[in-house]
Amino acid sequence: MEKLQLIAMIQAYTGVGIGLMIGLGALGACVGVGIMCSRFLEAAARQPELTDSLQGKVFLLLGLIDASFIIGVGLALWFATGNPLLARLG
Repeated sequence: MEKLQLIAMIQAYTGVGIGLMIGLGALGACVGVGIMCSRFLEAAARQPELTDSLQGKVFLLLGLIDASFIIGVGLALWFATGNPLLARLG
């Protein structure tokens, strides 16, 4: 296989991988946030006196869930711009 075809194939597979990283990461983050917020609302409806203490924990976990997605986006952008697989062909 000539070098240009190999580079094109690596870039194509990298594009598919980037789409999967961002898409599945977003799906997982959205599902996780939805489940967590629904459980928080259920707990607040059962015991309203615990709402204040639970709310801080919910916001902390929301940040952690979103941070994991943002890390995945950062890795995907790294592969999109400075693909380490292409450096091996040089």
